[in-house]
Amino acid sequence: MTLIADSASLAAFCHRLASSPYVTVDTEFMRDKTYYPQLCLVQLAGDEEAAAVDTLAPGMDLAPLTDLLGRTDTLKVFHAGRQDIEIFYLLSGRVPAPIFDTQVAAMVCGFGDSVGYDTLVAKLTGAHIDKSSRFTDWSARPLTERQIRYAIEDVTHLRQVYEKLNRRLERSGRAGWLAEEMALLSDPQTYQLAPENAWLRLKTRSGNPRFLAVLRELAAWRELEAQKRNIPRNRMLRDEALIEIAAHHPANAAELARTRGLSRGFAEGRMGEAVLAAVRRGLAIPEEDCPQPPPRVETPRDLGAAIELLKVLLKVQCDAHHVAPKLVASAADLELIAADDDAPVAALKGWRREIFGEAALALKHGRLALALDGARLKLIERQAATTH
Repeated sequence: MTLIADSASLAAFCHRLASSPYVTVDTEFMRDKTYYPQLCLVQLAGDEEAAAVDTLAPGMDLAPLTDLLGRTDTLKVFHAGRQDIEIFYLLSGRVPAPIFDTQVAAMVCGFGDSVGYDTLVAKLTGAHIDKSSRFTDWSARPLTERQIRYAIEDVTHLRQVYEKLNRRLERSGRAGWLAEEMALLSDPQTYQLAPENAWLRLKTRSGNPRFLAVLRELAAWRELEAQKRNIPRNRMLRDEALIEIAAHHPANAAELARTRGLSRGFAEGRMGEAVLAAVRRGLAIPEEDCPQPPPRVETPRDLGAAIELLKVLLKVQCDAHHVAPKLVASAADLELIAADDDAPVAALKGWRREIFGEAALALKHGRLALALDGARLKLIERQAATTH
């Protein structure tokens, strides 16, 4: 088991990997006490060798690593890699494209929704992964041989998983299906959250524009302050407290201190004053500039049966084409399709329309029927009924 703990060894290792057509990548990080993920270990494997990089080693220069991941002629292979990719984006300002995500590829190849890595490894390689080190403290040093072996095994098995999935995609002609999903993972905007948009992540039932204006200011303040202090958002102020403050917009420390879960010391200190200032900013926003709630699509009651039939059709079609339903359409997509033939959903575009969208519209307009053939569901094409 190879652990790289100095800059010269890392540079030599990355130089050797640069000749590989692909590199499998995984990370170990901690985020329970910080806003930004603390990168503790990076595991890499090429055609012939694999190693773990101790990113916390004294004096470690990660430039060779970020240069390798930035090479456009080297494919970077991840499994459920969104958080890993975000870490590298924060580290270097670049997305490590091109990317191949084996979890998404597995969904395209019919392994079900969001298949776990250990399950995928077992199905494709027959190997079984020891997950006893899954919840270890990766920031503690020294790392044990068992930790290092566990970490490196993830990227060595990933080589076989990638190669087998890639062959399946080539045989089935579905490489283009995966490319659409990888475009989203490769987009830097996927990993950017503007503080002024932080309020959109909060779950609230109120659509009052003034409430939303105050909430937007509070959430933006919390985001910036959490970044500056590098602590989790909810350690600054919990979501529930933000929503309560936005609803009651306290005018002074005494009123702020009545917020559930908020101490008097917080309310009367510097942080409390910052919160009250955010409330005042939200209250001062002109009415016409207050944020509006996202539009709610009300599904007519008489579409309930149609939506249920579309759910069944989705399963039938995805089973027939060996693709995960989650990748084709969501429950919200089905509601929109039931209400509108031109609904702005991915299920009515591209390859998704070919395997599901066209059939969904045909079912909706009576050109297609579902029937039981013994224990199996089958589709029956029929002429739409006409009225006189």
